[in-house]
Amino acid sequence: MRIARFTTGDEPSYGVVTGDLDQFGQPAEDAMVVELAGDPMYVGLRLLEKEHRLRDVKLLAPVLPRSKVVGVGKNYAKHAAEMGGDQPAEPLLFLKPNTSVIGPDDAILYPSQTSHLSYEGEVAVVIGRICRDVPPEQATDVIFGYTIANDVTARDLQKTDNQWARAKGMDTFCPLGPWIENDLDPQAFIDGRRVQTFLNGDVVQDGTTSDMSWNIPDLVAYISSAMTLLPGDVILTGTPEGVGPMEPGDEVEVFVEGLGALTNTVARRERA
Repeated sequence: MRIARFTTGDEPSYGVVTGDLDQFGQPAEDAMVVELAGDPMYVGLRLLEKEHRLRDVKLLAPVLPRSKVVGVGKNYAKHAAEMGGDQPAEPLLFLKPNTSVIGPDDAILYPSQTSHLSYEGEVAVVIGRICRDVPPEQATDVIFGYTIANDVTARDLQKTDNQWARAKGMDTFCPLGPWIENDLDPQAFIDGRRVQTFLNGDVVQDGTTSDMSWNIPDLVAYISSAMTLLPGDVILTGTPEGVGPMEPGDEVEVFVEGLGALTNTVARRERA
Protein backbone atom coordinates (compact mmCIF):
# COMPACT_ATOMS: atom_id res chain seq x y z
CA MET A 1 0.00 0.00 0.00
CA ARG A 2 1.41 3.37 -1.04
CA ILE A 3 0.73 6.07 1.55
CA ALA A 4 1.16 9.65 0.40
CA ARG A 5 1.03 13.05 2.02
CA PHE A 6 -0.53 15.63 -0.27
CA THR A 7 -2.33 18.92 -0.59
CA THR A 8 -5.07 20.26 -2.85
CA GLY A 9 -4.28 23.80 -1.76
CA ASP A 10 -5.57 23.46 1.79
CA GLU A 11 -4.01 21.78 4.83
CA PRO A 12 -1.93 18.65 4.07
CA SER A 13 -3.74 15.31 4.13
CA TYR A 14 -2.72 11.66 3.98
CA GLY A 15 -4.03 9.20 1.44
CA VAL A 16 -3.57 5.84 -0.25
CA VAL A 17 -2.43 5.93 -3.89
CA THR A 18 -4.25 3.36 -6.01
CA GLY A 19 -3.17 1.54 -9.17
CA ASP A 20 0.02 -0.10 -10.39
CA LEU A 21 3.36 1.44 -11.27
CA ASP A 22 4.95 1.09 -14.68
CA GLN A 23 8.53 -0.11 -15.23
CA PHE A 24 9.81 3.41 -14.59
CA GLY A 25 8.07 3.70 -11.23
CA GLN A 26 5.36 6.02 -12.53
CA PRO A 27 1.66 5.62 -11.61
CA ALA A 28 -1.05 5.19 -14.22
CA GLU A 29 -2.83 8.26 -15.61
CA ASP A 30 -6.04 7.28 -13.84
CA ALA A 31 -4.36 6.78 -10.42
CA MET A 32 -6.36 8.10 -7.47
CA VAL A 33 -5.61 9.15 -3.90
CA VAL A 34 -8.12 7.97 -1.30
CA GLU A 35 -7.96 10.19 1.78
CA LEU A 36 -7.09 8.86 5.22
CA ALA A 37 -8.41 10.11 8.55
CA GLY A 38 -5.34 11.72 10.07
CA ASP A 39 -1.74 10.58 10.31
CA PRO A 40 -1.71 6.79 9.74
CA MET A 41 1.27 6.33 12.06
CA TYR A 42 -0.91 7.49 14.94
CA VAL A 43 -4.53 6.68 14.00
CA GLY A 44 -4.06 3.72 11.67
CA LEU A 45 -5.27 3.24 8.10
CA ARG A 46 -8.80 4.65 8.29
CA LEU A 47 -10.03 5.33 4.75
CA LEU A 48 -12.50 8.15 4.10
CA GLU A 49 -15.08 8.30 1.32
CA LYS A 50 -13.18 11.08 -0.40
CA GLU A 51 -10.75 10.69 -3.27
CA HIS A 52 -8.82 12.79 -5.75
CA ARG A 53 -7.12 12.18 -9.05
CA LEU A 54 -3.40 11.88 -8.34
CA ARG A 55 -2.57 14.33 -11.10
CA ASP A 56 -4.75 16.98 -9.43
CA VAL A 57 -2.91 17.01 -6.09
CA LYS A 58 0.57 18.10 -5.07
CA LEU A 59 2.55 15.36 -3.38
CA LEU A 60 4.50 16.47 -0.34
CA ALA A 61 7.29 14.74 1.55
CA PRO A 62 5.48 11.61 2.76
CA VAL A 63 6.79 12.11 6.29
CA LEU A 64 8.07 15.11 8.24
CA PRO A 65 10.35 13.64 10.90
CA ARG A 66 9.45 15.11 14.27
CA SER A 67 12.83 14.14 15.63
CA LYS A 68 15.58 13.18 13.19
CA VAL A 69 16.88 11.74 9.95
CA VAL A 70 19.69 9.24 10.57
CA GLY A 71 22.06 8.73 7.67
CA VAL A 72 24.40 5.79 7.10
CA GLY A 73 27.62 6.56 5.27
CA LYS A 74 29.62 4.20 3.06
CA ASN A 75 27.16 1.31 3.30
CA TYR A 76 28.09 0.10 -0.21
CA ALA A 77 31.70 -1.07 -0.63
CA LYS A 78 32.12 0.40 -4.12
CA HIS A 79 30.85 3.78 -2.95
CA ALA A 80 33.32 3.70 -0.05
CA ALA A 81 36.07 2.98 -2.58
CA GLU A 82 35.06 5.80 -4.91
CA MET A 83 35.19 8.19 -1.95
CA GLY A 84 38.83 7.22 -1.49
CA GLY A 85 38.60 5.31 1.77
CA ASP A 86 38.05 1.91 3.27
CA GLN A 87 34.71 0.64 4.39
CA PRO A 88 34.07 1.34 8.09
CA ALA A 89 34.20 -1.56 10.54
CA GLU A 90 30.76 -0.51 11.84
CA PRO A 91 27.93 1.56 10.31
CA LEU A 92 28.99 5.19 9.99
CA LEU A 93 26.14 7.38 11.27
CA PHE A 94 25.31 11.05 10.79
CA LEU A 95 22.22 13.20 11.35
CA LYS A 96 20.28 15.49 9.05
CA PRO A 97 17.82 18.00 10.59
CA ASN A 98 14.15 17.73 9.70
CA THR A 99 14.44 21.19 8.13
CA SER A 100 16.44 19.57 5.31
CA VAL A 101 13.40 17.55 4.16
CA ILE A 102 11.55 18.45 0.95
CA GLY A 103 9.11 16.51 -1.23
CA PRO A 104 8.73 15.39 -4.83
CA ASP A 105 9.21 18.10 -7.48
CA ASP A 106 10.49 20.57 -4.88
CA ALA A 107 13.72 22.37 -5.73
CA ILE A 108 17.05 21.38 -4.24
CA LEU A 109 18.60 24.77 -3.47
CA TYR A 110 22.27 25.18 -4.37
CA PRO A 111 23.79 27.40 -1.63
CA SER A 112 26.65 29.83 -2.14
CA GLN A 113 28.80 28.08 0.49
CA THR A 114 29.55 25.16 -1.85
CA SER A 115 30.82 24.64 -5.37
CA HIS A 116 30.27 20.86 -5.46
CA LEU A 117 26.72 19.72 -4.73
CA SER A 118 26.28 15.96 -5.16
CA TYR A 119 23.33 13.54 -5.50
CA GLU A 120 23.10 10.27 -3.54
CA GLY A 121 20.07 8.12 -4.37
CA GLU A 122 19.01 5.60 -1.75
CA VAL A 123 16.31 3.66 0.09
CA ALA A 124 14.86 5.30 3.21
CA VAL A 125 13.23 3.51 6.15
CA VAL A 126 10.37 5.17 8.06
CA ILE A 127 10.01 4.20 11.71
CA GLY A 128 6.47 3.55 12.92
CA ARG A 129 6.70 3.47 16.71
CA ILE A 130 8.96 4.46 19.57
CA CYS A 131 11.70 1.88 20.06
CA ARG A 132 15.12 1.23 21.52
CA ASP A 133 17.48 -1.75 21.49
CA VAL A 134 15.55 -3.51 18.72
CA PRO A 135 16.95 -6.97 17.82
CA PRO A 136 17.40 -7.44 14.05
CA GLU A 137 14.76 -10.16 13.96
CA GLN A 138 12.19 -7.71 15.38
CA ALA A 139 12.98 -4.80 13.03
CA THR A 140 9.82 -5.32 10.98
CA ASP A 141 7.78 -4.64 14.13
CA VAL A 142 8.99 -1.03 14.28
CA ILE A 143 9.22 -0.19 10.54
CA PHE A 144 6.23 1.68 9.15
CA GLY A 145 7.42 1.49 5.55
CA TYR A 146 9.94 2.55 2.92
CA THR A 147 10.41 5.54 0.68
CA ILE A 148 13.08 7.05 -1.60
CA ALA A 149 15.68 9.61 -0.58
CA ASN A 150 18.33 11.80 -2.15
CA ASP A 151 21.06 12.40 0.43
CA VAL A 152 22.20 15.70 -1.08
CA THR A 153 25.77 16.49 -0.03
CA ALA A 154 28.04 19.52 -0.37
CA ARG A 155 31.09 17.42 -1.14
CA ASP A 156 33.69 20.16 -0.66
CA LEU A 157 32.28 21.11 2.75
CA GLN A 158 32.25 17.44 3.73
CA LYS A 159 36.01 17.39 3.19
CA THR A 160 36.93 20.74 4.72
CA ASP A 161 34.66 20.64 7.79
CA ASN A 162 35.86 17.22 9.00
CA GLN A 163 32.28 16.46 10.07
CA TRP A 164 29.11 16.37 8.04
CA ALA A 165 26.51 18.57 9.73
CA ARG A 166 26.78 21.46 7.29
CA ALA A 167 27.62 19.35 4.23
CA LYS A 168 24.50 17.19 4.57
CA GLY A 169 22.17 19.24 6.73
CA MET A 170 21.35 22.42 4.83
CA ASP A 171 17.79 23.27 3.87
CA THR A 172 16.46 21.11 0.97
CA PHE A 173 19.28 18.55 1.32
CA CYS A 174 16.92 15.63 2.05
CA PRO A 175 14.31 15.05 -0.68
CA LEU A 176 11.91 12.24 0.28
CA GLY A 177 9.05 10.61 -1.62
CA PRO A 178 6.93 10.18 -3.50
CA TRP A 179 5.09 8.00 -0.95
CA ILE A 180 5.66 5.34 1.71
CA GLU A 181 5.31 1.70 0.69
CA ASN A 182 4.25 -0.25 3.78
CA ASP A 183 3.77 -3.73 2.32
CA LEU A 184 7.42 -4.68 1.76
CA ASP A 185 9.52 -6.96 3.94
CA PRO A 186 13.19 -6.06 4.55
CA GLN A 187 14.09 -9.36 2.89
CA ALA A 188 13.11 -7.78 -0.44
CA PHE A 189 16.05 -5.40 -0.08
CA ILE A 190 18.41 -8.14 1.13
CA ASP A 191 17.49 -10.16 -1.97
CA GLY A 192 18.10 -7.04 -4.05
CA ARG A 193 16.11 -4.11 -5.35
CA ARG A 194 17.53 -1.91 -8.08
CA VAL A 195 18.54 1.65 -7.16
CA GLN A 196 19.17 4.08 -10.01
CA THR A 197 19.79 7.80 -10.23
CA PHE A 198 19.20 9.75 -13.44
CA LEU A 199 20.74 13.17 -14.08
CA ASN A 200 18.90 14.96 -16.87
CA GLY A 201 17.73 11.56 -18.11
CA ASP A 202 21.13 9.86 -18.07
CA VAL A 203 21.84 6.97 -15.69
CA VAL A 204 24.57 8.00 -13.23
CA GLN A 205 23.99 5.44 -10.46
CA ASP A 206 22.90 1.85 -10.99
CA GLY A 207 23.16 -0.47 -8.01
CA THR A 208 21.30 -3.06 -6.00
CA THR A 209 20.36 -3.12 -2.33
CA SER A 210 21.81 -6.63 -2.02
CA ASP A 211 25.22 -4.91 -2.01
CA MET A 212 24.53 -3.13 1.29
CA SER A 213 27.21 -4.01 3.81
CA TRP A 214 24.67 -3.77 6.64
CA ASN A 215 21.10 -4.70 5.78
CA ILE A 216 18.04 -2.86 7.03
CA PRO A 217 17.31 -5.02 10.11
CA ASP A 218 20.95 -4.72 11.17
CA LEU A 219 20.85 -0.94 10.74
CA VAL A 220 17.67 -0.60 12.80
CA ALA A 221 19.29 -2.69 15.55
CA TYR A 222 22.56 -0.75 15.47
CA ILE A 223 20.98 2.69 15.44
CA SER A 224 18.38 1.88 18.10
CA SER A 225 21.15 0.60 20.38
CA ALA A 226 22.58 4.13 20.37
CA MET A 227 19.47 6.33 20.31
CA THR A 228 15.73 6.02 20.77
CA LEU A 229 13.84 6.04 17.47
CA LEU A 230 10.49 7.83 17.33
CA PRO A 231 7.51 7.50 14.97
CA GLY A 232 8.33 9.34 11.76
CA ASP A 233 12.10 9.12 12.16
CA VAL A 234 13.83 8.26 8.88
CA ILE A 235 16.90 6.11 8.26
CA LEU A 236 18.86 6.67 5.04
CA THR A 237 20.49 3.36 4.17
CA GLY A 238 23.41 4.49 2.02
CA THR A 239 24.05 4.98 -1.67
CA PRO A 240 25.62 2.87 -4.45
CA GLU A 241 28.65 4.02 -6.42
CA GLY A 242 28.35 6.74 -9.03
CA VAL A 243 27.79 9.86 -6.96
CA GLY A 244 28.55 13.08 -8.76
CA PRO A 245 27.85 16.79 -9.09
CA MET A 246 24.57 18.57 -9.82
CA GLU A 247 24.20 22.08 -11.17
CA PRO A 248 21.37 24.64 -11.13
CA GLY A 249 18.88 23.72 -13.84
CA ASP A 250 19.53 19.99 -13.55
CA GLU A 251 16.79 17.42 -12.96
CA VAL A 252 17.59 14.49 -10.67
CA GLU A 253 15.43 11.36 -10.48
CA VAL A 254 16.01 8.50 -8.05
CA PHE A 255 14.30 5.21 -8.93
CA VAL A 256 13.99 2.28 -6.53
CA GLU A 257 12.44 -0.92 -7.80
CA GLY A 258 9.11 -1.47 -6.08
CA LEU A 259 8.99 2.00 -4.54
CA GLY A 260 8.67 4.35 -7.51
CA ALA A 261 10.62 7.42 -8.55
CA LEU A 262 11.52 10.68 -6.79
CA THR A 263 12.21 13.69 -9.01
CA ASN A 264 13.64 17.09 -8.04
CA THR A 265 15.20 19.99 -9.85
CA VAL A 266 18.22 22.02 -8.75
CA ALA A 267 17.99 25.79 -8.39
CA ARG A 268 20.38 28.48 -7.20
CA ARG A 269 19.62 29.56 -3.64
CA GLU A 270 19.04 33.27 -3.47
CA ARG A 271 19.86 35.07 -0.26
CA ALA A 272 16.94 36.91 1.36
